[in-house]
Amino acid sequence: MELLYALVVIIGLFIFESIASIDNAIINADILATMKEKARRWFLVWGILLSVFLVRGILPWLILWAANPSLGPIGALTVTFTDDDAAMAAMESTAPYLLMFGGMFMVFLFCHWLFAEKKDCIMPGERFLTNQAPWFYAVVSVILLAVVWATLESDPLLAFAAVAGSTLFFLVQGFRLSADIKSAELGHSEKSDSAKLMLLLVIDSTFSIDGVIGAFAFTFSVPLIFIGCGLGAIVVRELTIKYIDTIRRYVYLKNGAMYSVLVLSLIMVAEGFGIHLPPWLAPVSMIVIVSVFLYISVLRIRRGQVPVCPTPVVR
Repeated sequence: MELLYALVVIIGLFIFESIASIDNAIINADILATMKEKARRWFLVWGILLSVFLVRGILPWLILWAANPSLGPIGALTVTFTDDDAAMAAMESTAPYLLMFGGMFMVFLFCHWLFAEKKDCIMPGERFLTNQAPWFYAVVSVILLAVVWATLESDPLLAFAAVAGSTLFFLVQGFRLSADIKSAELGHSEKSDSAKLMLLLVIDSTFSIDGVIGAFAFTFSVPLIFIGCGLGAIVVRELTIKYIDTIRRYVYLKNGAMYSVLVLSLIMVAEGFGIHLPPWLAPVSMIVIVSVFLYISVLRIRRGQVPVCPTPVVR
């Protein structure tokens, strides 16, 4: 059963990372198309080592180690495979804070997509909500206020974790918006390939954080996160090279990824509040949601029906 669970987690992480990074692949492809062959080859070879090993491998390890300093660097890496009762107890005591931290980040990520990003509409209400972009700030502020109020008296650290998750979202979003502006400026400019390479690495890093934070809904095992998210990152590179035009046609895959983010965020917040859910729920629900939206995309391609939501007022 442990081997089966690990396999399900890896598959879930692989699919989640691949689908959630579609925007990343599209941006990469647009910028790479303006670069020389040598620079493209450098990014596609060395860039993947940086994004996979530094972000997908080291970042979750650092987060777990920071949350559990008593485990030490080796303990944070192997805690999910150990029989050490003390190590497991330490991990269980900090798990609610990590989950609340990640859950609030993911809630904000979904709300930003729903209210403030251009999308291909499919679900009821999406077109209306996309026209309400300024309400994003009001909605997430109320959500954060409610969570902090619910946790502040009983567990101030849980309230702090919720605030920390929202803070990380706005930090990452700031870097991402800056990278979007720079990508628009550099995409068709004559500036050096080295500047474009630096931009691509920044974009990769900001998109990678989403996958790493969401991975905690699946598991706290750093090796499993590394394998699942790493494979997903490699697939994104393959899409960037060969199949980006084909992927663009499956317009609702991004919707599936974001509704998966919503479900994962709810699971993480619920676990943060001490509501214990089956460990298979996160990967299985994510696989089902993405499969449904993939099927809808295929149907719409066959029928030639691809409605696009209006561009939001703000990003």
